[in-house]
Formats: sequence, C-alpha cells, structure tokens
Amino acid sequence: MKPVTADMVRAHLMVASLTAVAADLLACVTVFVEPGVEHLFVSAAFRLSCIALMAGGVVVARQFAQAAFRAAVEDRYASVGSLCTGPVNLASDCPRLWLVVLHLRLTGKPFVLSER
Repeated sequence: MKPVTADMVRAHLMVASLTAVAADLLACVTVFVEPGVEHLFVSAAFRLSCIALMAGGVVVARQFAQAAFRAAVEDRYASVGSLCTGPVNLASDCPRLWLVVLHLRLTGKPFVLSER
C-alpha cells in the first residue's frame, strides 16, 4: 500500500473513531438518564444505526474540512500551485489549520507548512 493511501485510510479511520466515541458517549448518557434501556444496545437496528452514524460523521467532517480549505484558499492562507501535482503551501498561522490539514490528509494531497 502506498504511503499516501495509508495516510488517507488513517485519516478516515480517525474521523470514524471520533464519531464512534461521540455515539458511545450518547449511549452512556441515555443509560444514565433512562435506566433499563440496555436491551436496545444489542439489537441489529442499533448496530446498523451506529454504522450509519459513523459513515455520516465522516461525510460531515469531510464537508467541514473542505469548506475550511476553500476559505483558507480564499483568505490566502493556502496556495495551490498551477499544477495539481505540487504540494499545497499552507500558512502556519491559518485560523482553521487543523481542519485544512484534515482535508488535505483525507484527500491525499501533499502540503508544506510555511511562515507567512
């Protein structure tokens, strides 16, 4: 497996695992608020809804990261070269740096952090 592909898979799995943690916290709050609903968590419908929630979380995170990248390009915190093969120059003082880096990792684009 190419390093770029491994990095993309790692980024998608990280987002999915963070979404799963949020779903787990929601399940813990549900048990705390409404005792006696533990039987719901072993059903096939619950498992399928968790998978759908994780996939939806990845899609939503990709959309937020893409919007942050577009805003960084418009605000000139990120510059894409004339050819799409070169690395993206990204300013280290970008206000949405972590979202822009997430977008670049999810899409497999190389980037370089630079001073403005």
